[in-house]
Amino acid sequence: MGLISAALGAAGGVLADQWKEYFYCEALPSNVIVTKGKKKVSDRSSNTKGSDNVISNGSVIAVADGQCMIIVDQGAIVDLCAEPGEYVYDMSSEPSLFDGGNLGSNIKAVFAEFGKRFTFGGEVPKDQRVYYFNTKEMMGNKYGTPNSVPFRVVDTNIGLDMDVNIKCFGEYSYKVTNPMLFYKNVCGNVSSDYTRGDIEGQLKTEFMTHLQEAFALIGDKGIRYSSLPGHAVELADALNEVLSAKWKDQRGIEIVSVGVSSVKADEEDEKMLKELQRNAVFRNGAMANAQMVGATSQAMVDAANNASGAAVGLMGMNMTQNLGAANMYAYNQAQPQAAQTAPAAAAADGWTCSCGTVNTGKFCSNCGTPKPVADTWTCSCGTVNTGKFCSNCGTPKPAADTWTCECGTVNTGKFCSECGKPQA
Repeated sequence: MGLISAALGAAGGVLADQWKEYFYCEALPSNVIVTKGKKKVSDRSSNTKGSDNVISNGSVIAVADGQCMIIVDQGAIVDLCAEPGEYVYDMSSEPSLFDGGNLGSNIKAVFAEFGKRFTFGGEVPKDQRVYYFNTKEMMGNKYGTPNSVPFRVVDTNIGLDMDVNIKCFGEYSYKVTNPMLFYKNVCGNVSSDYTRGDIEGQLKTEFMTHLQEAFALIGDKGIRYSSLPGHAVELADALNEVLSAKWKDQRGIEIVSVGVSSVKADEEDEKMLKELQRNAVFRNGAMANAQMVGATSQAMVDAANNASGAAVGLMGMNMTQNLGAANMYAYNQAQPQAAQTAPAAAAADGWTCSCGTVNTGKFCSNCGTPKPVADTWTCSCGTVNTGKFCSNCGTPKPAADTWTCECGTVNTGKFCSECGKPQA
């Protein structure tokens, strides 16, 4: 038994007068996956009392776009058609297989595996049914992670490889790509409609279970979690890969697309990632210098706007400079080759002459200038001076028995008159 194109049969004038019943299916709603074909008795047929589960020889079966029709005989699939058109049911022919161009090449292999040829010698079997499958894309299936799931973050530029916890929400779509597997392993001989609600609870649970595996495959490619909305194709491929054994090979279903509407990492993980990236940036000496210059400029602006005077601002600037020096030290330690190209540091007891020569003795080896006497003092405004008056604010040099506290106050006693700290 098989299907013959009705146009070819009618053109030959042989089957036109033999049509008994007309099986068809209205447009399938988006929530119906499988429905049983309805029988519409032809005006030219004298068979008006036929059984609902009997297909008379010569009956016409119509197939529309977005549908796949199968014929079930005694519970076994004996024919399939996914190409739009009208077909004549002929018991004298062999099983046919019009699988269309969008159901995959494995349809024929499945049909050959559990398909069966029937010969009845002109006798009509007792139970024959026509089922129509909705092969259109089933869209609008929402998903969400109420609890955080791990996502691997890989950044080879900074040597980062760690797991963060994220929450992800969106929608996915799927479609039936192998109706024969779906009929055999999922719906079976349904009496009317098999809807999305009959299976979507199970599908969503499995989808969420394997979403973490798909995230792992995405993370291995170096895709950041914040970039997931732009990599929906990769995510769909990854989910099909991890779900192929259950969905594709067992039920004949495949994921078509996955949309990500929202994805966010936990606040702690997000803060840690930013800190690691910021520290990695300062491995670059130029970036460290730029950070130091920016901080110094900000300190000078703060000093100018500080109502308490410029001293505090300049102290802040000195602290910023010290921070910059620390960054440069770390940079030089990380790059010993670059450090070797820099001029050798002066010895611990060395001094630099006004001509620029670094010396260790009492006189300059280049021009003979004597080593300067270390007779400097720090003003309360923070300026280091060598003369009797401060070069910045004009304050006279304090007497020998005075000392300057860390807070900038000049004292004569053993304790600071401003903050109470003892003399160092």
